Formats: sequence, C-alpha cells, structure tokens
Amino acid sequence: MRTHHSICPLVVTGTHSFQIQCYQCQEFQLGDDCSEPENIANCTVNVQDVCQKEVTVRSNGTFHRKTCATSASCLITSVGYQQFCTPGRIGSVCINCCSTPLCNGPRPPRRRGSASLPCPTLSLQALLLGLALTATLHVM
Repeated sequence: MRTHHSICPLVVTGTHSFQIQCYQCQEFQLGDDCSEPENIANCTVNVQDVCQKEVTVRSNGTFHRKTCATSASCLITSVGYQQFCTPGRIGSVCINCCSTPLCNGPRPPRRRGSASLPCPTLSLQALLLGLALTATLHVM
C-alpha cells in the first residue's frame, strides 16, 4: 500500500534563512482575487514570515488585499479586526494570517479519495507560541 505525502515548499537560503512566497495585491474585486502567477511576491528573508489576506465587503462588491507580513503585525491586525469580521455583510473586514507558501491565494479544490493532506496554516495559538519562543531565544 502506497501512501502519498503532501510537500509544503519553502525557500531556504543559507543556514538559518527563511523566505516565503505570498500573493501580493491591493483592492482586487472578488471575481479577480489576484491569485495569478504575476501576483506572486518573494517576501523579505527572515522578516516577513507569513502571508496576510484581507477581505472587505463594501456596497460595490467584495475586495481582496494580499501581502507579505511579519507574524507579529499580522496577528495584531487580525485580532484587532476580529470584531468587524462578518463575511457577506457590508462593512465586514476579515484578516487572516497563514505561514505556508501562497496560502493567501484561493483554496485548492478538494479532491475525492486523495490521501494527501493540505499544508497546514498557523493557528492563533501556534503563532503566539512561535512568537514567545522567538522572543525567548533573543533574550538568551
């Protein structure tokens, strides 16, 4: 019996360098959520470690803003806007952070009978734990 494994690609440079790729765009309407190859950005090495996606619902449509971000800034922003996130309602602003390459793009279609699992995104608890560990290592 063969098992299929999902591989989450990362760009690794040097001994401890980390670079992620994210979709990056400003104010794209829902019909075109900027998840095209020309919208892929290489985030700043060892600084911007997550992808951020903002979905805003206005009277004239649903808009997407996508970018590279630091985990701390994305977490603070997403928590700050949590009270304004009501998908589908005019005035809603939802901000999500994720830590796998191109994770702020469209959700991949589900394949029936597939044994592979999607690449995980950061949960709020995992993000906080990572920030705490990073702060602890810098103090030592």
